[in-house]
Amino acid sequence: MEAMDLVREHLGPGAVIVSTQEDEAGGARVTAALDEAKFAAPVPRFAEAFAKALAFHGVPGEASDAILAAAAAHEAEGAHQALARGIAAYCRFAPLAASDRRAIILVGPPGGGKTATAAKLAARAVLAGEATRLISTDLVRAGGAAQLEAFANILGTPFETADGPRALAAVLAAATHEARIIIDTSGVNPFSTGDCRELDALIAASDAEPVLVFAAGGDRAETLAMADMFRDLGCARAIATRLDAVRRLGAVLSVGHRLSRGLADAGIAPDIADGLLAFSPMLLARLLLPKGVA
Repeated sequence: MEAMDLVREHLGPGAVIVSTQEDEAGGARVTAALDEAKFAAPVPRFAEAFAKALAFHGVPGEASDAILAAAAAHEAEGAHQALARGIAAYCRFAPLAASDRRAIILVGPPGGGKTATAAKLAARAVLAGEATRLISTDLVRAGGAAQLEAFANILGTPFETADGPRALAAVLAAATHEARIIIDTSGVNPFSTGDCRELDALIAASDAEPVLVFAAGGDRAETLAMADMFRDLGCARAIATRLDAVRRLGAVLSVGHRLSRGLADAGIAPDIADGLLAFSPMLLARLLLPKGVA
């Protein structure tokens, strides 16, 4: 006991005696060491699984580190809840709600799924008993307005077209304020000054909130560059589509971090009636983690 006291006096409270040997003079030789286990930081239970999942989805190191650090404090809540907490600390979420009375204008690059998203938003509103009006300015793409009109007829929702900013302003001026207005636009090249100028004029004429619609699964750097251009046009939140048809979602996470209000809704199936969900940290956590991690 006296030897242990001496060892800890010199090496600290974490010291342990490894071995003792008597010497020729009748004394004792004590070999001591620090018990590193007492000082080592505990390894988070899900850290390895989370790190692998984030790397697979192409989440960059700085973002991954921030998510892992925030998730580590919530491991007792389970894998999905812990990762959702980490995501919430890095990424913003602001779903489109029925209480948002301002009209919305869906914008984005070609092929992002704006028309289908407009129909899904209208279907969700109709199922909730909310009055809705669909407007298309997509008069350039063959069949663009016709596709949305077909959806409107099925839903029993008023539908109109507007060829340019002045026509759009006139249509909106005549609309009833009780209806939720959803405006579809043609896809634009965000790196074309002319395209952006035309879209900016439509947004200004509508006085609606521009919401970016983009397809998930794209290259992260390209997606972020695109999101930056639409952010400059006033987009504060985005709808990610085709989440059911891609395997890597790092770009989606990055867009949610880049935009001031983040991710609004998620296109998770082609079905018009139930193919759109409000985006949340838990939804993204479930999409990021492989099966078997719980």
